[in-house]
Amino acid sequence: MNPPPGFCLAATIAAALVFSNAHAQPYPQRPVRIVVNVTAGGGVDAVARIAAQHYTQIWGQPFVVDNRVGAGGSIGVELVTKAAPDGYTLLVTSSGVVTNAAIRPQGYDPVRDLQPISRLTSNPYIVILTPSLPVSNIKELIALAKTKSGGVSFASAGIGSIVHMGAELIAVMAGVPMTHIPYKGVADAYPAVATGQADWMIGSPISALPLIRAGRLKAIAVTSKVRAKALPDVPTVAESGLPGYDVVAWFGMLAPARTPPAIVAKLSEEARRSLQTPEVARRMEIEGTDTVGNTPQEFAKEVKVEYDKWLALVKKTGMKF
Repeated sequence: MNPPPGFCLAATIAAALVFSNAHAQPYPQRPVRIVVNVTAGGGVDAVARIAAQHYTQIWGQPFVVDNRVGAGGSIGVELVTKAAPDGYTLLVTSSGVVTNAAIRPQGYDPVRDLQPISRLTSNPYIVILTPSLPVSNIKELIALAKTKSGGVSFASAGIGSIVHMGAELIAVMAGVPMTHIPYKGVADAYPAVATGQADWMIGSPISALPLIRAGRLKAIAVTSKVRAKALPDVPTVAESGLPGYDVVAWFGMLAPARTPPAIVAKLSEEARRSLQTPEVARRMEIEGTDTVGNTPQEFAKEVKVEYDKWLALVKKTGMKF
């Protein structure tokens, strides 16, 4: 028996309305996983848990932090890029998600495969020297590198690390070759600079500030485009002779590419609110970190600019890893 006239059309409209209503349900409707691609207990993990707690409290659905480590962080990142773009799998990571992809091929492209939600925090690095080096600013460091027999050397926490890349960028922008001495981590690199085994390095505020205040290391510049709150009297690299230099570490939240814009905007707005409490601001300040909380559009632009910058540096220096 054929359906009465208009029945098929009515059924189609009804089905469409059911589908539309299902997708109009407020987000989130079930638990959300926040993947962190480093071990628990560090800065990235702490920031992820601050955001997760805030989301859980305001939306009543569990936001669960899932630490997925391995392969230099790429395992956790790739897990997110391959997840359904529905807002139920998120990533909180560091700027290493960009530098790692610029240095060597990964199983993801940070621009193509990830949707930025918000840069959560940001902190500059500090250019630090062995106290005996007769240098007090970036211009003098460059001048010394041009005249010192054998040049000057810089330490890093490992080949391809952000502190390695940031130091290489100083050498490239200054047009002066400098010798890179890689160590297994900052625990080995800092003593090397303090004792003069290496002339200088770039360090993070949370680990370098105690050594600077104790007189074991000398700070001559910060790497961000504006001065650091923790070291207001220390100039930036840019204002010390290398205009345009800007290298910062950041922690950010991202989602799989093609996640619906409405969900991305909602997550971004509440991520910013989670960072605005006085308690969180004080905690970040102690660690030499600034809270940011920018928009998805702003963060996406930053990721693209940073990725292009490090790709260009790797190409220009011919780095091999």
